Amino acid sequence: MRALLVLEDGTYFEGFSFTGEGETGGEVIFNTGMTGYQEILTDPSYKYQLVTMTYPHIGNYGINDEDIESDRIHVAGFIIKECCKEPSNYRSKMSLPEYLKKYNVMGIEGIDTRALTKHIRIHGAMRGYISTKELDPKKLVEKARQLKPMQGLNLVDHVTTKRPYKWENGPVYVELDDGKYKWETDKLKLVVYDFGVKYNILRLLEKQGFEILVVPSFYKASQIKDLSPNAIFLSNGPGDPAALEDILHEVSLLIENFPIGGICLGHQILGLVLGGKSYKLKFGHHGVNHPVKKLDAKHVEITSQNHGFCVDITGLDHLKQTHINLNDKTLEGFVHRRLPIMAVQYHPEAAPGPHDSRYFFKEFAEMVKRVS
Repeated sequence: MRALLVLEDGTYFEGFSFTGEGETGGEVIFNTGMTGYQEILTDPSYKYQLVTMTYPHIGNYGINDEDIESDRIHVAGFIIKECCKEPSNYRSKMSLPEYLKKYNVMGIEGIDTRALTKHIRIHGAMRGYISTKELDPKKLVEKARQLKPMQGLNLVDHVTTKRPYKWENGPVYVELDDGKYKWETDKLKLVVYDFGVKYNILRLLEKQGFEILVVPSFYKASQIKDLSPNAIFLSNGPGDPAALEDILHEVSLLIENFPIGGICLGHQILGLVLGGKSYKLKFGHHGVNHPVKKLDAKHVEITSQNHGFCVDITGLDHLKQTHINLNDKTLEGFVHRRLPIMAVQYHPEAAPGPHDSRYFFKEFAEMVKRVS
């Protein structure tokens, strides 16, 4: 079925829907991963985005039950060069088209993804619209321009859990007794703020010996304190960190009381709370091959990344930069010089990989143990 992808600047690409009739819109970005499309589709940080895969052949190993990063697909649409409709893998349960149809997410192929990627690199990420119903580019441009820009957009409310759950190799929902929680083990007690958390973050925190309770993004600082955790973790998530005024306020009330770690959006939230400023990248960092230098160790990690915003902590003497992006010199990690706070912008839990940065979870656990 013929489909059009139109960008807000008037550029358009012709392709074909492999998920049937439909329309969808969002911010068009590209991801450079050769594998991991299932993890990308289910990563809540991709909310409101039309994801373009630069690798040309997607879907060849199908969809399985083990590699999901949340309970559903979050991308607004999926753009690829060629879709494999008959996968071959012993773990595969269904094909990529079947998976997208299950969640009513549009997928299009036949797009010149190389040309689209180059256009975004030159002109920046922008709003776009996909349709099989309306094939007049001018009308679709207007639809794209009517979409909200990513700047100023709070998307966390759309992806956070609605009620708390404990993590036991998977989510187990719980009822709190008058705001209290009965921790079941003698392990370190960790409350994870869910801004769009990826399951693999929880898996790796669990491996470090934490008993984990995941709470919604709208939890107040007073509610967190009533849970009496040993530490707090701020997850990844979508949207503009500067738009999260209520969350920023609540986190500001916690930083003096608990050890805190953060990844991606959690890193940005901590950076803003501690005095930094956020800004939007031209086309973001999305892929599994981004070089990051760990400054103290003087070694380079190949990292997985997925963010459109960064934080600048220049001039803040109470924060120490720990990691830097070697492509564009943006901030990739920091620690607080006085408080037990550490955060990274990239994804050390990367699945399917690379695994260069998984030591972050061990270092976080060691920091919590030192002060508990």
